[in-house]
Amino acid sequence: MSTQATEDRILEVLEQDAQASYAEIANRADVSKPTVRKYINQLEDDGVIVGYSADVDPKKLSSKTIALVGLDVASERYVEATKALKELSEIEALYSSSGDHMLMAEVRAADGDELGEFISDEMLDIDGVTAAHPSFLQERLK
Repeated sequence: MSTQATEDRILEVLEQDAQASYAEIANRADVSKPTVRKYINQLEDDGVIVGYSADVDPKKLSSKTIALVGLDVASERYVEATKALKELSEIEALYSSSGDHMLMAEVRAADGDELGEFISDEMLDIDGVTAAHPSFLQERLK
């Protein structure tokens, strides 16, 4: 069995359940616990695994709204703008994108008004950010 296949099976288990124990991962990926530990440590060291998170149903999240905000950024200010956006605590996750927008930010706020204020007062105030296009998440379907 190839190293890549082992790695892929371990990652698949982690993507399905980030809280799975080494024993559970080993069982589901058909490898030993020491193998799981070795691969996970290496994947973390290599930056493949960058963190562990919980999936949240926005409808059940008390007093919070989750939005994906598409951001347009001036090419010459991309690096600086990205660094500044990563510093904003309201942004849960920031992704580069090949779609309609250069960046996609997952933002949590109390309501639409607070989100609008955050976008206008914080996000659009960053040098290089030229536009923000929010989409509110309504319900987690899968």
